Amino acid sequence: MSDLELASPASRNWKLPARAMPVAFAFFMSGIMAFLMSLVITAANRGIGEGYLHAVLGAYSLAMPVAFVCVMLVRPVVLRLVSLTVRLP
Repeated sequence: MSDLELASPASRNWKLPARAMPVAFAFFMSGIMAFLMSLVITAANRGIGEGYLHAVLGAYSLAMPVAFVCVMLVRPVVLRLVSLTVRLP
């Protein structure tokens, strides 16, 4: 049995429709990347010490919305570049 068959109908209802996939992808990609970059850049600029996590979260609060908008704007360009450089099976 697949996981889909084992899941109750109620547990599947929380999912977004397929048409939301580009936005969901951009949200998760930008969130993860912004957090990782905030960790690295904060450590490079001020080191890892007292107040490091607070500084990371402050940087992340700015970086996440900027990254989300950037991913949404750049996505069509990247898709086009990939289609120009990758041969379809």
